[in-house]
Amino acid sequence: MDSMRDRFAPVISRLLDENPRVAVVLVEIGKDGFAEARRRHPDRVLNVGIREQLLIGAGAGLALTGLRPVVHTFASFLVERPFEQVKLDLGHQDLGAVLVSAAGSFDWPAGGYTHMAPGDVALLDTLDGWTVHVPGHPDEAETLLRHAVAAGDDKVYVRLSVQANTAGLPVDGERFLTVREGRSGVVVAVGPMLDAVLAATEGLDMTVLYATTVRPFDSTALRRATETAGTDVVLVEPCLAGTSTTAANDALSDLPHRVLGLGVGRRELRRYGRVEEHVAAHGLDARSLRERIGGFVSGGRVAAQVG
Repeated sequence: MDSMRDRFAPVISRLLDENPRVAVVLVEIGKDGFAEARRRHPDRVLNVGIREQLLIGAGAGLALTGLRPVVHTFASFLVERPFEQVKLDLGHQDLGAVLVSAAGSFDWPAGGYTHMAPGDVALLDTLDGWTVHVPGHPDEAETLLRHAVAAGDDKVYVRLSVQANTAGLPVDGERFLTVREGRSGVVVAVGPMLDAVLAATEGLDMTVLYATTVRPFDSTALRRATETAGTDVVLVEPCLAGTSTTAANDALSDLPHRVLGLGVGRRELRRYGRVEEHVAAHGLDARSLRERIGGFVSGGRVAAQVG
C-alpha cells in the first residue's frame, strides 16, 4: 500500500492542472514529487529552500493575490518552527491556506526529536478558525486533501502519517463515523488509531467513533453516541495525549461525564528506535489500549456502585 504522503504530490499536481488558483510552496523536503508539476506551472510551484519561516510568509503572500496556497513540509518545520508566521501572516491577516504536514509525532524516529511534533494540533488549537484533518488511510488523505483545497479561503491543516489503518472509510471532511455500537462507553479513534482501537475493544460493549476531522470537533456525534453508550469517553489520538479532551468536555458540559485522553506522552524518548517501539512506549498498541480503556471504564462502574 502506498503511503499518505505518496498520494500528496500526485493529488496536488492534478489540482494544479485543474484549478488555476492552486499554488504550492515547498522547502527542500518533498520537492522531487513536484518536478513535473513545476515544469508545467513554474509560477505556482515554489521552493524556498530550508527557510521555514519564509515558507508560511510566501504562502500568505500568494493568498493575498487570490491564490489558494498549499504549503508542505514536516510537521515540526510547518507548525512549530514558523508558528509566529502561522499566527500573524495567516491568522492575524485572515488569510486562508492549506498546511499539509508529514512525519507527525514520530514517523521518522531516525531523524530525532527535531523531526517530531506530537503537539502540532494542540498548538494550532491556540489559534482561531482552523480546520484540522487527520486521515487514517491514503484514500482518506486524498479525499481530505481535495476537501481542504476546495474549502474556499479557509485555514486548513492536513496531518499525513506513515501510520495507517488497513482500510479506508468514506469520510466527508466533517462528521465522525460510527464504526461499532455498544452500551458501556464511547471510544473516539482519531485517524490511524482506528485499527488499534478496534482490536483493543474487541468483545467490549463499547461504541467506537472514527474521527478524521477533529476541528471543528463533531460534538453532535459524540452526544448522540453517549445517549445509548453512556458518558464515559476515551479519546485515542496519534498526537499529544489530551489534545481533544477540552473539546469533548465542552461537548458534554451539561452532563455528568468522564473523559480519558490517550495519545503521545509528554516525556521525550531519547532512544529513537522504530515507529512500532514508539507506539508501544506511549501505550498506543492494542494490548496497552485494552488495559487502559478497560481499566477506565470498569473503574467508573465501580465508582458508580460505591457512590
